[in-house]
Amino acid sequence: MKEELNPFKIAQQQLDAAADTMGLDDDMHAYLREPKRFLRVTIPVKMDDGSTKTFIGFRCQYNDALGPTKGGLRWHPDETADTVKALAAWMTWKTAVVDVPYGGGKGGVICNPKEMSEGEKERLARGYIRALGRFIGPEKDVPAPDVYTTPQIMAWMMDEYSTIVGYNAPGVITGKPLEVGGSKGRMDATARGGMFVLREAAKCCGVTLKENEDKMHMAYGELQKLEETTPADKGVTIAIQGYGNAGQYAHLLLKRLFRNAKVVALSDSSGGIYVEDGIPCNKAMDVKASEGKITAYPGAEQISNEELLEMDVDILIPAALENVLTGDNAGDVKAKIILELANGPTTPEADKILHKNGVMVLPDFLANAGGVTCSYFEWVQNINGYYWDYEETYEKLDDKMAKAFWDVYNTQKEYLENDQDIDMRTAAYIVSIGRVAKAARTRGWV
Repeated sequence: MKEELNPFKIAQQQLDAAADTMGLDDDMHAYLREPKRFLRVTIPVKMDDGSTKTFIGFRCQYNDALGPTKGGLRWHPDETADTVKALAAWMTWKTAVVDVPYGGGKGGVICNPKEMSEGEKERLARGYIRALGRFIGPEKDVPAPDVYTTPQIMAWMMDEYSTIVGYNAPGVITGKPLEVGGSKGRMDATARGGMFVLREAAKCCGVTLKENEDKMHMAYGELQKLEETTPADKGVTIAIQGYGNAGQYAHLLLKRLFRNAKVVALSDSSGGIYVEDGIPCNKAMDVKASEGKITAYPGAEQISNEELLEMDVDILIPAALENVLTGDNAGDVKAKIILELANGPTTPEADKILHKNGVMVLPDFLANAGGVTCSYFEWVQNINGYYWDYEETYEKLDDKMAKAFWDVYNTQKEYLENDQDIDMRTAAYIVSIGRVAKAARTRGWV
């Protein structure tokens, strides 16, 4: 029987499994299975040719027991209500697992920004805020960039909201340019947070990642300038599936933060490449920028995305699409650790197989929580009007992500000691659900 790949149903299945394991009462379980609020809006936009096009937008505010809802805004031609709901649910657990005072939200607009001019994108951004302005705000719901949205789009949205309320309100949006209240370190925070989690996980899996300790909190721009070294043949081997922003940041950070990291395979929508001796990140990023596809990398063995997922490497990093690891291919995964920088890359059936085979899956809402954690830092700085340097930001991010990993790992260990063999995703859910449920009970909601 073919797996159900509806993202919201998958999110509910993951919640159900954790709720059953932790003995969550039925009333709280039913409450946490559904979003608190889901908004669908129409956004008329005057196009450059003089016509008016109506776009459909969404905003899901899944749960706000711990604080204002928080989550990105995706612009994609295939955006769906169920995807937005699933991502809002995962954001609820993501903010809870890293213990920041946010709930979970997500937004989307059905559009193809690649076919739109800058003027059309600005009008769409401002129209989205006009449609939802009453429902968002620094203390209500705080959007951020996601797929095909940018810091510039966030700046337009912040400006439109400030115009509506009549005062400057930088805290309504995160992921903004530095000039209008953005945070240093936000650009690579998702990937860097993942590196901090990966570093801690490696200590538990017999994988030795050797830190460049003096570089762990160095600004991304400074890291780019450093000379790249090639590890010995026995370096820790890594494959990255997806070479967009998250994949490229992960590639550079792996090569700069860890002395023995050897990225041997990369892929994007055009296919994949394999180089046994390792792939220099600067060269790969140049090829991607100039040719638009990683398969143009010279001298590499051409492989498929499917082959990359099954390569004999120490660490696999899915950094692109959801549902790439399924019941059909999970049994062929050879990596010891999977770092989910993408949202929802592993299906529930795949989780069972990977756990049975001894693979440590670092679940998305833990592994890629660095972005929302740094967004929280940006919000705090906006509210206080005091801004941190790169080193302070990364030190705080390191502390948050490392603590989150050990909270999850120790929960898994505790259940194992009580003869309940749970995987890391279930343990992460137990940590998150426990925090959200406790807040909801304390408020008297359930």
